Amino acid sequence: MSRFLFFVLPLTGHIYPAGAVAQALVARGHEVAWVGSKARLHPLIGDDATVYPTGMRPYRGQADTGLASVRSLWSEFVVPYTRFTLPSVRKAVDAYSPDVLVVDQHALAGALVAEQHGLPWATLASSSIELGEPFRSLPKVDAWIRGHLATLREHAGLPADEVPDLRFSPYLVIALTSRALIGDLVLPDHFALVGPAISARPPGPDFPWEFLDGRRRHVLVTVGTMAENNATDSTDFYARAIGALSDLGDRVQGIVIAPPGAVHDPPAHILVTPRVPLLELMPHLDAVVCHGGLNTVCETLSYGVPLVIAPLTRDQPINAARVVAAGAGVRVNFARVRPEQLRAAVIEVLDNPSYRAAAGRLRESFVAAGGAGAAADRLGELARLGQRARLGQPTQSPVGQERA
Repeated sequence: MSRFLFFVLPLTGHIYPAGAVAQALVARGHEVAWVGSKARLHPLIGDDATVYPTGMRPYRGQADTGLASVRSLWSEFVVPYTRFTLPSVRKAVDAYSPDVLVVDQHALAGALVAEQHGLPWATLASSSIELGEPFRSLPKVDAWIRGHLATLREHAGLPADEVPDLRFSPYLVIALTSRALIGDLVLPDHFALVGPAISARPPGPDFPWEFLDGRRRHVLVTVGTMAENNATDSTDFYARAIGALSDLGDRVQGIVIAPPGAVHDPPAHILVTPRVPLLELMPHLDAVVCHGGLNTVCETLSYGVPLVIAPLTRDQPINAARVVAAGAGVRVNFARVRPEQLRAAVIEVLDNPSYRAAAGRLRESFVAAGGAGAAADRLGELARLGQRARLGQPTQSPVGQERA
């Protein structure tokens, strides 16, 4: 039995997959605890989870696009969040004495504390924004990010120029994707492509299942919390999505996830609701229109459902490009797509069987990758290093760096 401490970003798309991995570890007889906001974690992973609190503070909405979104991610969230949570993560490690830290790719306080304590740590990459070093061709952007990493190391009392890169554990990086989805992207050997981590979740919101008409096809529209941070863009997109589906009532029903008040007087064949029990709904869907977040994309493909992706920011354009390259979906422009163009994209993925076939192939690749179970197995192997570290024995990371 080993002890694992999870530290992930306080975002639903990051907590759910981490929770699935944690469940798989518990099923194998391990112990799991968390660091984070109890108010964010307990509703998503269960009230019985052990959580060492960090508290929570507001951060600026992340509504930028392009390279501006990278700048705001680091300047407005990653760096201040790391500084804010660092003391709490240190206290949690001292109190819990884990064998392994499981750290979200941008929850850098976990990596810093693991380095300070000489503990093995695994990166959990629930986003594809950094996989394959996408900023290598943009040296100024890459240098700017590395400058932030050096500053954070100094803030934590570590040498600024020491490896490893805090975004990538030298022991193990668990990427929640598969080779079939990322194509020929070259990754180091200690990157484990396990596919999406999906498991049972706390009961979801009530859903009017009687709404679903078995004689019609069903399309879900969701833009995620990123787009909702920019009320103008998301509200306008909802209106265009309603317009796209409005003339398809004879053969399509739409389910639009939108905050209260964002959509007024939708047609009878379109249900607008703030939340849905997504995994329970997936088997009933024929297509998903979404923003392209990796969690939503992979959950959709896990059920063999094709996509229409309207990427907005961060890794979403990357994910959209990979889905299109795999033949499992169509990409549209979030800001400029007109209702008739969005309607044509939806009809294309509904009526052309090649998209569902490609989505099915990606689903099979996810099954082969192993999901949460495969991640738990790799973490179990890593835990043996942590147990040796607790006994004061030297450990060796998979990339050859000696740890005390």
